[in-house]
Amino acid sequence: MNALVIAEHDNHTLKLATLNTVSAARLCANTVDVLVMGQGCEAVAQEAAQIQGLNQVLLAQGESLAHGLAENVAEQVLALAREYTHVLFASSAQGKNVAPRLAALLDVAQLSDISHVVDPNTFERSIYAGNAVSTVLASDPIKVITVRTTGFDATPEGAGPCPIKAVQAVADQGLSRFIRQEVAKSDRPELAGAKIIVSGGRAMGSAEKFNDVLIPLADKLGAALGASRAAVDAGYAPNDWQVGQTGKIVAPDLYVAVGISGAIQHLAGMKDSKVIVAINKDAEAPIFSVADFSLEADLFSAVPELVAKL
Repeated sequence: MNALVIAEHDNHTLKLATLNTVSAARLCANTVDVLVMGQGCEAVAQEAAQIQGLNQVLLAQGESLAHGLAENVAEQVLALAREYTHVLFASSAQGKNVAPRLAALLDVAQLSDISHVVDPNTFERSIYAGNAVSTVLASDPIKVITVRTTGFDATPEGAGPCPIKAVQAVADQGLSRFIRQEVAKSDRPELAGAKIIVSGGRAMGSAEKFNDVLIPLADKLGAALGASRAAVDAGYAPNDWQVGQTGKIVAPDLYVAVGISGAIQHLAGMKDSKVIVAINKDAEAPIFSVADFSLEADLFSAVPELVAKL
């Protein structure tokens, strides 16, 4: 069996999610290739070639792939997919956009958001917001899979580089066009791959208090900032900070939940964190049931005191 992993990148740097996806692929197949698509992304291919255990890196470059338009990317993967038994994407916005298109073009079922590989044909995935685990047996000759990257450790880099093979880029399908991209700039770590995350909930009260209380703590810890859905819906934090079932799934080394009650949708997105610290004045808050360290206190006094002691 052989697997193809679709690399996540920005045409300059390989994203950590690719390393987690490779780990899942190595449990599915004896041979693992990585496909890098874009324009001017030779550096990404060279970085991918350093991942341990790869057979080769395939590099497709062209104007049609420059902006990662899903229609063109799906056609590019389709051109190679029939040579593989497994095609794996990270369960990211890009992966969720492309994988269903590819599955439809191949006329196979998609396996979504797997968190464990039982064997090359059997996979586990969370259902009911993480309250149950479904075991799925796939009989399709080509398995199109999205991977919950928090369920797999990253494959180490630093191996002797594997071969890089250029492949012909597909033509533009003409079904969509790139208009513009707006990228939020931040000196903080990217939320999905951060080792430490400080998250705030609706109890923060306002966007001003959210920033005044949490930013000093995040600065002290070198952490990314996150938020519950309730905090995002209330306008305290931007959408790309949302952690949970309808936001980003994270599993940092340390997750600090401040003023978050612990709705099931939020817990589904962060309960795999290695250490969870919860600060909440409600002793019955569900977040305490998953926390490793719990502090029942008023966050507006507890957090500044914590910052002062760090």
